[in-house]
Amino acid sequence: MPEFYSSFGEAAGAAMQHNIRLAYRGKPSGSSLPPARDLPQPSADPHSVPGMTSQLTEAATPEEVAEILEEVNDALVGALPQLTELVPAAADWTRVRLTFDDPHHNPTYETWTRLAAAHGILQDAQEQLEIAEDGGAACPTRLTDPRHHEMVNVLRTREPVSDVLGAGSVVSSPAPSNDSPEVKRQRAARASSPNASAQRSLPPASSAEAAASAPPPPIPRTR
Repeated sequence: MPEFYSSFGEAAGAAMQHNIRLAYRGKPSGSSLPPARDLPQPSADPHSVPGMTSQLTEAATPEEVAEILEEVNDALVGALPQLTELVPAAADWTRVRLTFDDPHHNPTYETWTRLAAAHGILQDAQEQLEIAEDGGAACPTRLTDPRHHEMVNVLRTREPVSDVLGAGSVVSSPAPSNDSPEVKRQRAARASSPNASAQRSLPPASSAEAAASAPPPPIPRTR
């Protein structure tokens, strides 16, 4: 694996791919990697949840944020209402498998209880978002003094999926071109590394291998 990474997401993605290769290294020759889900860049679908999340930057206007919250909470096609319907469907699937024959051991009922509680939480989240839509539109456009920001904790705790895994699937992603912004960013990170000068002084691997494999020069004959 490369020694230097230009971002935490790039390093995490490389580590995940490395672990996948290690997990399947001992598999028989006929087996293959599991099918990887295609993870398009958020810009490819701005109306998807990753696409809308990528738009929620500090520079977004209050109107844009209100529109995103409204789209997420749309009664027909919103991501949150759809999730609110999925959870009770899972609870109903559990319901028809309930049994109360053993009063001391009932994991199925415990599962149903958790799904029912999650459904109630999602319903409450929908109500809170409906109120937050109007509140977001009324927020100021300009950023406030950073001393006010320190009084409230940051809620987002993970990198975007597209930053961790990169464009496309985990297993087979096209190599970036030499002139792409990502390659330029990596090249600049390696050039600014303290070990960059030592690396530049070493001969390329291909040149060293060619020199090692070349036959020795012929010894001149003496009369």
